[in-house]
Amino acid sequence: MPEPTVLWSPPADARDRTRIGAYLAWLERERGLRFDDYDALLRWSTDDLDGFWSSVWEHFDVRSSTDRGPTLAQAAMPGARWFPDARLNWAEHCLRFESRGDDDVVLIARSQTRDRITLTVAELRNEVGRVRAGLARLGVGRGDRVAAYLPNVPEAVIAVLATASLGAIWSSCAPEFGPRSVIDRWSQIEPKVLLTIDGYRYGDREVDRTDEVAAIRAALPDMITVEVPYLRPIGRMPKAFQWVTLRSVPGELEFEAVPFDHPLLVLYSSGTTGLPKPIVHGHGGILLEHLKIHALHHDLGPADRFFWFSTTGWMMWNYLVSGLAVDATIVLYDGSPAHPDLGALWRLAEEEAVTYFGTSAPFLMACRKEGLRPGELADLSRLRGLGSTGSPLPVEGFRYVYEAISASVHLQSVSGGTDVCTAFVGASPLVPVWEGELSCRHLGCAVEAFSVSGEKLVGEQGELVITKPMPSMPVSFWNDPDGSRYRGAYFDEFPGVWRHGDWITFTDRGSCVISGRSDATLNRGGVRIGTAEFYAVVEADPDVADSLVVHLDRDDRLILFLVLRDGSALTDALRARLSAELRTSLSPRHVPDEIVAVPSIPRTLSGKKLEVPVKRILTGTPVEVAAARGSLADPSSLDAFVEMATNAR
Repeated sequence: MPEPTVLWSPPADARDRTRIGAYLAWLERERGLRFDDYDALLRWSTDDLDGFWSSVWEHFDVRSSTDRGPTLAQAAMPGARWFPDARLNWAEHCLRFESRGDDDVVLIARSQTRDRITLTVAELRNEVGRVRAGLARLGVGRGDRVAAYLPNVPEAVIAVLATASLGAIWSSCAPEFGPRSVIDRWSQIEPKVLLTIDGYRYGDREVDRTDEVAAIRAALPDMITVEVPYLRPIGRMPKAFQWVTLRSVPGELEFEAVPFDHPLLVLYSSGTTGLPKPIVHGHGGILLEHLKIHALHHDLGPADRFFWFSTTGWMMWNYLVSGLAVDATIVLYDGSPAHPDLGALWRLAEEEAVTYFGTSAPFLMACRKEGLRPGELADLSRLRGLGSTGSPLPVEGFRYVYEAISASVHLQSVSGGTDVCTAFVGASPLVPVWEGELSCRHLGCAVEAFSVSGEKLVGEQGELVITKPMPSMPVSFWNDPDGSRYRGAYFDEFPGVWRHGDWITFTDRGSCVISGRSDATLNRGGVRIGTAEFYAVVEADPDVADSLVVHLDRDDRLILFLVLRDGSALTDALRARLSAELRTSLSPRHVPDEIVAVPSIPRTLSGKKLEVPVKRILTGTPVEVAAARGSLADPSSLDAFVEMATNAR
């Protein structure tokens, strides 16, 4: 494939001043292994899983109360078993801070609801010890579930660490989730304790959640409720303990030593096509994977301030908290990213001296569309890394970063998922950034593009698969005793190989392009079309605010839905302009049969478009079966599609 423009190159001394460089030096010194470039290191990391993951353990001094034993006792998927003899605790490693002093600030929290908060090493440890003792007084112990209906605030970080320290299991939903969505998730795991706020501010709006919490408590009456007064200073929920009471008694900071695969987190699939799948992640897998990616890929360490815009309902929040394990200071933000304008987070980056700024591709593209130039708006001179995920970042987004944000920042467009709580393709400090491409596979990630017959593809689009196990693959799905739901989710298509559900194309350089979800792919006349490139063209039009495309197989109709910008109208001229641009930029097969204006595009709370549920609604599936409204950013966004399906009958 022709090589696109290189937007960023590793500095000549990258090996001398990065954490992956220090790791390479350690491998040569301790293991007698020398790798001259990233590709050689990557090949070894996937060819010798035992050697690579044991080196991650040793290099980062992972602690086990027992001899760790073999690295990989069972390699076949599903069912791979990592470090079966080890006994450890994720929270212990997040609170170790061997390179930080007691007075060092390791948590900064910004909020539109209350004043800025900081916590030092000593303060964070003290708070976790207090909340650990409070949870124990409520009867929480090993294996119990603690549910959190909390925003991205210090109490959530403190509580997840306290929960994990007890060997209990954490599960969080962001407070913008509707009650039905929350109940669908937590009714499956039966939490012992609910941690909740009363409400929050989002932009200039006050959002009271007391009614929603009452509905959740009524549906799950056995939960003990702990209220964190947030919108108002005094608790308002009947028969609820207060956070101040929970943390009132000092407690020893102790850590339950649990098996490597002992449940740490229950995360959930998006919930767009039925009851969300409760995905169980273990202590050891999350710890090893996040140590690797944060240190060796993001180059995070004790000098860094790590920010990723997220809510507690997205796996990126758990990912952010694990930044503590590499001694980075984590920066939290709760509120609207567009209040009072889209420059808010960039000004925050300056004010908090952020060195790594994580966000979503839609946010970057929204900034671009607004003509925002963050590098002029704020002093971003401390920014070394910029992460983008959630959906593919188009070529224009890559250019925008280097033209309007920073000419020297390391852009890391990454892709992974809740299923692994990490990214398996993205970037490395040792690999260039090519325009429009994810730079490389991540270490230890045997990612390939497969044809329908299971052949590896290079230079052609295929199914994104993982051919060898990763430690952070789910331990299980909750309440799936025979593993049938787990196998059906990932291993039915290619036995023994994980199918992720994305379209991916690898170049002969090892870089790649994600083209959207394979299960939302347009399959027109037998030719598969990814949606990401489609949206890049359509949403570049100045009259288009958002879009969604579906292909109805039964009559081979391609329908493009548009949300128009204020003052714009869906005219024949706009239809013709979009059709011509799609034909010219992509192919005649990309030209829609119909273009329809709708009030809004259905998206999950993490910003993903709902192509598959919309397609199902339009082909006759009842809306309550096709999608869970409570998991949508705007539940009413489905109404136009329901009406269209009804009128078509």
